[in-house]
Amino acid sequence: MNRILTVPVVFGLVAASILLAFAVSGIILGFGLRFHPDRELYYTHLSLFIGQGAIILPAFIFLKFRGESIRSRFRLHPVSASVVFSVVILSVGIIILADEMDRVMSLFFPLPSALERLADIFKLTSARTMFLVISAVVIIAPLGEELLFRGFLQKFLEDNWRDITRAVLVTSLFFAFTHMNPYWLIQIYVLGVLLGYLAWRTGSILPSFILHGMNNGFALLLANTDDNSAVFYTWHNHVSPIVLVFAVICVYFGFKWLHKSLEIQR
Repeated sequence: MNRILTVPVVFGLVAASILLAFAVSGIILGFGLRFHPDRELYYTHLSLFIGQGAIILPAFIFLKFRGESIRSRFRLHPVSASVVFSVVILSVGIIILADEMDRVMSLFFPLPSALERLADIFKLTSARTMFLVISAVVIIAPLGEELLFRGFLQKFLEDNWRDITRAVLVTSLFFAFTHMNPYWLIQIYVLGVLLGYLAWRTGSILPSFILHGMNNGFALLLANTDDNSAVFYTWHNHVSPIVLVFAVICVYFGFKWLHKSLEIQR
């Protein structure tokens, strides 16, 4: 192991990546509001789009400068179609169960008004808004975060510590805290553990990206849908029992088919 690439250096690069994303977003939003104060929502979406795209730059530049293998360091490896299919089925189940967990937790810890107002940012009110928000939330943010956390950080910790469980748990904790959202801290941490497991188990960030992107996409869908228009999905402000049974079946068969697909590849 090259001495330059140490645990503190890697965590420093991850922290620099997060700070860069916030800085780029802040600069774009600040300049936009300075010259076009009446277009706050547009520049908020634009800052999210570009800021999330910048999140991977510090680690990428560092590795390129040192001549490291980008493909290996970021876990950019292909997976079979059967693995993709298994992960999609698994993701559907996980996302539905996670939504119900959110609904149950909201009974004990009501959603803060600030977060309720934040949901207005993700309302898809025009074609331009749809492009910027969907691209940023469903594709760019999940891809950048998976490259940075499950690819770069977790992969290094796995190799350095020789302890998969510790690497996944620590990466997930860092992932949760960098979102700076105490209300969803537990949910984000659990999601991080699942993402970490998929990346380690498959040796690729593609499966974790699929789950991450689908999760964000579903959250975006819920933000633009009221319960009255989703009667097949909700029941008394909770996920319908039938849908929950379907979710459990998806999780069971998703894991089963994933394990089988990976065993066949060996």
